[in-house]
Amino acid sequence: MTIIHSAWFLGLFLQALLIGVLVIKKAWETFPIFACYTAFNLIESLVACAVYKNQTAYRITYVVCESVLLILGLALVREIFTHLFSAHAGLRKVATLLFRVVVVMLVLLASGAVIYAKGPIAKNMLIVEEAGKIIRVGLIMLLFLFSSAFGLRWRQHVFGVALGLGMTTVGSLLAVTIVPHVSTAMAWRLDLAQVVAFDLALLVWMGYLIAPEPTSSSADVPKRAQLEQWNQAVMELISR
Repeated sequence: MTIIHSAWFLGLFLQALLIGVLVIKKAWETFPIFACYTAFNLIESLVACAVYKNQTAYRITYVVCESVLLILGLALVREIFTHLFSAHAGLRKVATLLFRVVVVMLVLLASGAVIYAKGPIAKNMLIVEEAGKIIRVGLIMLLFLFSSAFGLRWRQHVFGVALGLGMTTVGSLLAVTIVPHVSTAMAWRLDLAQVVAFDLALLVWMGYLIAPEPTSSSADVPKRAQLEQWNQAVMELISR
């Protein structure tokens, strides 16, 4: 068995373990989209393993599952922002509007790729997948760049969810973008790096969900006040 297959089977075990943690800790109640994202990743892996030798079935599985994961990934980023802005209606509305615009853009891009497709469906799917992951990485970077202003702390569970999602998204984005343009040996290394990045993300998610979340401290008061000021400004603009 090759290294990449070992890492892939390890990922299957870690995904099942993560689902167990989500159920036992009841974290699925706090992060329902994250729970769906995790469960669907496991389902995709199992189905892909079952139809691997049938190239037609494998391609269909890839297109369908990656389309669903693209939507779930963006929905997960929205869930992260919604969780952070749960007490700030104005900022939550802005985040919701932003994600609606992103979804419309991706739908238009996907429609264009299908209508004007000149190559295999899987190849056109890579274009949409790449665009979706670039958007996802950009939103996660925005979250971390303004983490202090958003009141996001590294010990919070939502930080762990965002960190793990960022790791796996960057790994898969590099694979999707670079693999088609490099040698077979380099493509193998990039595929291995993608699988390892996903396994590490699974460990990050489990570590954060198992660890107790710290309670709010007096140091968070200025951050909450700043968020409240932003929220108030947005509410005033909306009400005009």
